[in-house]
Amino acid sequence: MHLKRWITGIAALPFLFLMIYRGGLLFAVSVSIICFLAMWEYFRIVFNARGKTISGIILLVGLVVGPIIIWAAYKNALDLIIIIVAFNLISSGLFTFTQFKSDPFILENLTKQILGIIYIPILLSFLVLIRGGTDGMLWIFSLLFVVFAGDIGAFYVGSYLGRHKLCPSVSPKKTIEGSIGGLTSNLVVGVLFNYFFLSYLPLGTSILLFLFIGIAGQAGDLFESALKRSANIKDSGSLLPGHGGILDRIDALLFAAPVAYFFKEFIF
Repeated sequence: MHLKRWITGIAALPFLFLMIYRGGLLFAVSVSIICFLAMWEYFRIVFNARGKTISGIILLVGLVVGPIIIWAAYKNALDLIIIIVAFNLISSGLFTFTQFKSDPFILENLTKQILGIIYIPILLSFLVLIRGGTDGMLWIFSLLFVVFAGDIGAFYVGSYLGRHKLCPSVSPKKTIEGSIGGLTSNLVVGVLFNYFFLSYLPLGTSILLFLFIGIAGQAGDLFESALKRSANIKDSGSLLPGHGGILDRIDALLFAAPVAYFFKEFIF
């Protein structure tokens, strides 16, 4: 399993570096594809429990709306994102009225679709906004290095030193020791990256940023674990050998991205 994780990660690195380095349309299209795949996995998770199925129309609207939100972020049209979210609710809400009598779960389906829109495309759009801003490439690399370092640190420290459960009702394998190891990795890698590439950022504030990114990333990991546990499935998908699905790989990044954007735009 460890070997598969490393092989998959190394194989994906060239494309990851290319899309971040080039930015622009390539980055936006890549994030849109990731968004579509993650949305599909999310729907698989939340509509797996008790054999329920989502209405085809609501699912289709969600899959279409997601990449459109990413495109609006690429155009830096934040007001358009709000309009898209509103029209998604209006159009899907109108559809529920026609199905309410025959489908007792239609409002629950709509609620899960709206959560998916906020959870995946809205949070992913922060990556596009960061990349499109000043020093966007370096900020994205910094964010990814910090988040992935936290994942690796938590995984290996938890695997070899973990004794005390962090949140057993959600994720029985995660430990307090692993969480501390992940946060330590967040701080070490973040400080090193900023020292060499973003040295103009104040060290004290940067440490706070890395700490909050680490906490948010672990919260994102636990949030997806809770979704999967409620559906009684292990992985969101099987697209990435050793990692599971796309959502399994980006769950921490989803929660960390808005934290990084907030610090970049309003703190530094």
